[in-house]
Amino acid sequence: MWCAGVVTAFGSFLTFVAIPLQLKELTDSTLAVGSLGAVELVPLIVFGLYGGALADAMDRRKLILVSEAALGLLSLALLSNTLLPHPLVWPLYVVAALSSALTGVQRPALDAIVPRIVRHDQLPAAAALNALRWQAGAIAGPSLAGVLIVYAGLEWAYTIDIATFAFSVALAVRLAPAPASHGAEKPSLRGIAEGMRYAWRRKELLGTYAVDLTAMLFAFPLAVFPFLADDLGAPWALGLMYAAVPLGALVVSLTSGWTSRVHQHGRMVVCAAAAWGAAVAVAGRQGNIWLVLLFLVVAGGCDQVSGIFRSAMWNQTIPDELRGRLAGIELLSFTGGPQLGQLRAGGMASLTGVRASVWAGGLACVTAVGLLALALPKLMSYDARTDEHAVRMRERRKREQAAAA
Repeated sequence: MWCAGVVTAFGSFLTFVAIPLQLKELTDSTLAVGSLGAVELVPLIVFGLYGGALADAMDRRKLILVSEAALGLLSLALLSNTLLPHPLVWPLYVVAALSSALTGVQRPALDAIVPRIVRHDQLPAAAALNALRWQAGAIAGPSLAGVLIVYAGLEWAYTIDIATFAFSVALAVRLAPAPASHGAEKPSLRGIAEGMRYAWRRKELLGTYAVDLTAMLFAFPLAVFPFLADDLGAPWALGLMYAAVPLGALVVSLTSGWTSRVHQHGRMVVCAAAAWGAAVAVAGRQGNIWLVLLFLVVAGGCDQVSGIFRSAMWNQTIPDELRGRLAGIELLSFTGGPQLGQLRAGGMASLTGVRASVWAGGLACVTAVGLLALALPKLMSYDARTDEHAVRMRERRKREQAAAA
């Protein structure tokens, strides 16, 4: 699963750069590029919640495999459109919406399978390792895309993406089955509502969702990167700009052993999210491309710190029979936020300018996260050593391991 993720992430990030760049070439509009986030949001909400229910009710391996193959077919559709004498704009939005829906189906199954196969005390390390595979693709994919698209054309980015999906499907076939928990119910609105009620009762979990949504809404500037590169007189650096955030995250992942010695996860989530916004704000104020890249790297590192501790809180405290549905809710927080953030960044850039959109969003993030910290005492006081849900899950895993032995 990890190797398949590395391969498909590389190809997906080629397409991640190619679609907004193709939209920019076809429309020359920051709003048109930013609107990708709006197009992707509704399918993500609907299918993220339903995908979580599916992950609790059926074989998670099957969900991963089928959705991966379908995502590869969507990349084929992008290639076909690009090869037309006059590529159309609307297929880019349609594919973006369908990709978002399939991600909503697949991601809860990917997340929910991890606590079943990883020891309880190793879940923070597993979160860092899973992030590492995404970061490897997020660095290599955009870095290559910037050069590949300029010198070979968009069609090559889509072609390589198709090949990586084919390879990852071949690896996913080799995964062991991961059937539903004993007595699992069929996917239903009642089951989804049960997961939402559980999340509502867990105010510290709600706090992680709120902080991440806020940080991404105000300080996710990726939609305006093609325009920011032009504004800085450095169109050649577009791929590096996309790669800078995951590079910072990669550095944190590779040095993340210290995270196992931190137990107040909620405070780390809040502090890291505020630092992410501050770094984005500073990046938006710079006129030198290398300083922009430096602060984007810092921002990526801060976001990864927040991500590790959010994931640890989720995986160490949520029971397996609810894990898929809660993973669907988590999906909405850490992917829905960026979709809204793209819309905010693109819309604000059309009104105030590209750089103002970036630095003002970063400052808004710092302010909003600070207010959330005051409003969420349970998040700020969370301690993995004493939290009742974490203690209960540790004891449960010990009993399961003893029974298996």
